[in-house]
Amino acid sequence: MRKVRIGVLKIGCTGCTPLLEYLFDERAERVDIEIRVFGCGAKMLEDEVKEVCELVIKSNPDLVIVVTPNASLPAPLKALNTISSTGAPTLVISDAPAKKAVNKFEAMNIGYLLVLADSMIGARREFLDPVEMAIYNSDIIKVLAITGAYNIIYEQVSKLVDALKKGEKPVLPQIIVDSETAVNAAEFNNPYARAKAIAAYEIAKTVSKLTTVACFKIKERERYISYAAAAHEMMRYAAHLAEEAREIEKYGDHVVRKPHSKEGEVLRKLKLLEKTKGGQLNEPLKT
Repeated sequence: MRKVRIGVLKIGCTGCTPLLEYLFDERAERVDIEIRVFGCGAKMLEDEVKEVCELVIKSNPDLVIVVTPNASLPAPLKALNTISSTGAPTLVISDAPAKKAVNKFEAMNIGYLLVLADSMIGARREFLDPVEMAIYNSDIIKVLAITGAYNIIYEQVSKLVDALKKGEKPVLPQIIVDSETAVNAAEFNNPYARAKAIAAYEIAKTVSKLTTVACFKIKERERYISYAAAAHEMMRYAAHLAEEAREIEKYGDHVVRKPHSKEGEVLRKLKLLEKTKGGQLNEPLKT
């Protein structure tokens, strides 16, 4: 079996950033991929991004995944252009502001997954300390995981890896992940669970409207602190709604689980006590 080397370049931080590489090998047992991760921390300065970009290229990857806030900014765009010019299949994972650069991605033959609910944090010093930063990211991770955004990411990457293992040219995805796209990928069975998941995603998507105002538009201290705090309260409640959606599915024993096999196949099961099977449901185990 050919092993596919994946280079992951992390520029800054979004809700997709912290756990990205773990979505592809959740039990650390896959034998078909090898992952190398490179990053420049929270900052997105052009010199630092250029440095880590060069390290990615030197690792000789078969596939490069770049995850960054607002991939339309100069530093991420330069990194994407440099990496894609090497001929390595390149996928960018970013947020709503990156929609401005879709034409540029397509011109560079870069795939994209733009997650609209991956909203910017309320980055005002008077409000955002390390603890608040961690809490916000834990909430947004829960929203993106439960509503189906993460499903889209790891399933699309699985398709790319499968093509590369076969020696084929991968078809890079071009997807803007809205609430319906995400929730369809999550495969909710109960309509109330689906409705709560849509609500969670839409609230999370709206958070960026408040944080943008708080960080870039309002100058009065008392006002921008209130807007940043309100945005984080919205994300907290979005996470709560997402949890409620998953609990409804659990009560009916209808949580769709899609683990990877050792060889990288995305398996599937519905009932908690049934066995996994490639792409299909099994009869539940007798208890």
